[in-house]
Amino acid sequence: MTARAGRRKNNASTTWAVTLGIALLAAALVALTWRRGSVEPAWVVAGALCVAIAATTQVSLRFTIGRQTIANTATDIPFVLALFFLPPFWAVIVRLAASVVVYGVRYVTGRQRLVQFVFNVVSQTAGAACAGLLVLGLKPDVPTDPATWAALLLAVLLSGVVTATCVTMVITVAQGWGGIEELLRSTVASLTITLLNGILGVLVILILSSTPWAGVLLAVLMAAIVAAYRGFARLQEQRRSLSDLNDFTRAVTESTQSGRLIDVMLGRVRSLLGAESATVWVPADARFPELLLSARLDDRGLIDTSPVPENLRHAVFAEGATLFVSDKIGDPELRSRLDGTHVRETIIVPMRSGKVVFGCLAVTNKLGSALMRFSDADQTLLETLTAHVGVAVENSRLVDRLRFDAYHDSLTRLPNRRRSMLALEESISREVPGEFVAVLVFDVDGMREVNDSLGFAAGDELLIEVARRLRELAPESAHVGRIGGDEFAVIFRTADTERALELARGMRTGLQQPFALGNLDVDVDAAVGVAVHPEHGDSADGLLQRADVATYAARNVSSGVQLFNVGLESRSVRRLGLASDLRRAFDTGELSVHYQPKIDLASRTVLGVECLARWHHPTHGEVPPEDFVPVAEHTGQLARLTEFVLRAGLKHARDWAIQGRPLTVAVNLSPRTVADPEFPTVVDGLLAEYGVPPERLTLEITEDGMVGDPDRPLPTLHRLHELGVRLSVDDFGTGYSSLSYLRRLPVHEVKIDRGFVQGMATDAGDLAIVRAVVDLSRHFGLSVVAEGVESEMTLALLTEIGCDIGQGFLFSRPLSSERLEAWLNAQAEESAPATELGEDGNPVRRLRAI
Repeated sequence: MTARAGRRKNNASTTWAVTLGIALLAAALVALTWRRGSVEPAWVVAGALCVAIAATTQVSLRFTIGRQTIANTATDIPFVLALFFLPPFWAVIVRLAASVVVYGVRYVTGRQRLVQFVFNVVSQTAGAACAGLLVLGLKPDVPTDPATWAALLLAVLLSGVVTATCVTMVITVAQGWGGIEELLRSTVASLTITLLNGILGVLVILILSSTPWAGVLLAVLMAAIVAAYRGFARLQEQRRSLSDLNDFTRAVTESTQSGRLIDVMLGRVRSLLGAESATVWVPADARFPELLLSARLDDRGLIDTSPVPENLRHAVFAEGATLFVSDKIGDPELRSRLDGTHVRETIIVPMRSGKVVFGCLAVTNKLGSALMRFSDADQTLLETLTAHVGVAVENSRLVDRLRFDAYHDSLTRLPNRRRSMLALEESISREVPGEFVAVLVFDVDGMREVNDSLGFAAGDELLIEVARRLRELAPESAHVGRIGGDEFAVIFRTADTERALELARGMRTGLQQPFALGNLDVDVDAAVGVAVHPEHGDSADGLLQRADVATYAARNVSSGVQLFNVGLESRSVRRLGLASDLRRAFDTGELSVHYQPKIDLASRTVLGVECLARWHHPTHGEVPPEDFVPVAEHTGQLARLTEFVLRAGLKHARDWAIQGRPLTVAVNLSPRTVADPEFPTVVDGLLAEYGVPPERLTLEITEDGMVGDPDRPLPTLHRLHELGVRLSVDDFGTGYSSLSYLRRLPVHEVKIDRGFVQGMATDAGDLAIVRAVVDLSRHFGLSVVAEGVESEMTLALLTEIGCDIGQGFLFSRPLSSERLEAWLNAQAEESAPATELGEDGNPVRRLRAI
């Protein structure tokens, strides 16, 4: 037996106990009236009054208290007549007989249970017996005497008080004191009606006392009173319904704004329909989870279950039509779905948004009696309420949808920057001993290439997959959001900074696994910046900004993960200030070009120079290229900077050639410049302007820019090759290092990264790499340049393995044009016959380092 069924059983037992107690009291009171005033009545009068009492019992005003219903009738009018015209004992018997007939019929027809039948009979009898005893004591026998009127009114009021007390006892004992205030209010209303009925009864006695024929007129008057009473009852019910509907609409509107829509709405629906429970059900959709909540009479608050069978709810949702099912009426197949439940009957109404059904509202079990039923009027009322509820719920969902859109990215469905900032603020506001809040910012690489190659739809699909993978890789409790075009933030708690870095490395490794886009596998990478609260900031905005600064720096480290430090921020702030100064630097002469010689290792002669931009800032002093070149790129000044270096190099190449020094010049290019289809035209124009042969210009492109995506720069590279310009792969060995790509690219030389060259004298691995690059490059017919030559041992090893050209501090640092002239002149002096002989007897040629 369930707890609810057990509670019902206990309530029924308590009601029987109270009823039997009242029955014993009523029997004693009836016996007392018999003993003190047993006079034979006028049987015709007794019979007529019995019929009148039974008839007026059928007209009632009802008040529902919890599961009980209190009815107020016009029965007190003929009861006053019985107390005056009949001996008190027989007046009680007439009331008893009428009650047995009326309530017996209701019991037999199934409208009342046995306990209700017995309780109603004994409570009416107890009240009537008390009234009879009062009349016995006061003896009201003169119809025109005001004392008679008072006695009769007191008697009928006493009867009402006793009956109301009996009802109060059974409700409070069975259901507790929860509805005592409403019960007392209804009792006061009932006694007021009883008093009015008593006054009408006294008036009837006065009329009948003047002439018995007035009874005919009274009969007509009583019929009119009954009709008026019924009309008044209906009017009261309609007025109450309209008032309740108005209150319901206002409450739903207010609760929509306060966020308590479901709580208020279900409680009001259950109360208005006089139902045991009210349930709202909205199935899950792409954005919202399933909504299933019920308000029941016996429960405080809402529960997340429904007494309505699930198959009935789905039937209404599918068909979009109201369903009224009872255990006694309706479709047998539908009625069978109520078997095994506590639901006697239910009305289920679909909720609509336009013509679309998005949920349903249901009520179960009419209160007041186990056999009382919902009516067609109840169905109409519920349909009206559901229309209001449907609009309110849909508006509430619309508000939720707008809030969701305001705080989430429309593509990936991840929280956006605004929501991520709120989550970060909430996290740092809650201090947990031994834990820190870490912020990881992922800047995904490769998105532009996917958009350009496969289209923006493929790029969007890739972002969705990146978001999904980040959610999978992040800790379960972490917040993952999209804070920019290809930037994502992960916010979580950690015990120390090292764990945050480990997670960043692990998530980055997970992102590097190929993504399947249709029939293609796409590789992406990401730079990850890490900032930790409170070490790196005490505000959400500061933490996110510093994690972003660390992300920028992470692009320049091999691990791709960078923990924030103060030095990064100072450099970032400095770059921001340099952006506005760089435009001025072109015009004020702050920018210059330095030249680093390139040496033929076989003959130890100068072949050419590499042109390197330098910026002497009036405030900051010397600004490193790694600081101002990115600034130029991001502010749209890269093309101007590249042309500035080209002009300076070509001008000096022309001057050196006039002086009898036909040196080559090399200029570094960024990947963005190589992708510019107009750049070859610019180069061709500058070569013609300065009269420099194309073969004396070498353009150096980083390995990532040339080999990483060989198809994109190919048109530009081929046009430069057709011009006769030499092309070089710079920093070879640090990127993809795919020599198979070199067969497709029109390049002339390879520059080995300084990291391998500087370590080859002490690291066998670096030496093996350099040797392999030299051998393979020679196989492809490419010249090899070793940059970073800083020791005689390194120079000897490079000469031994056959490297063509060397460049480094052993020979010379980058020099201004004036100092380069001095260096070149010094080398010319050294070209005189040498006095130092080597072991083979040949002169030793040495370059003078500056």
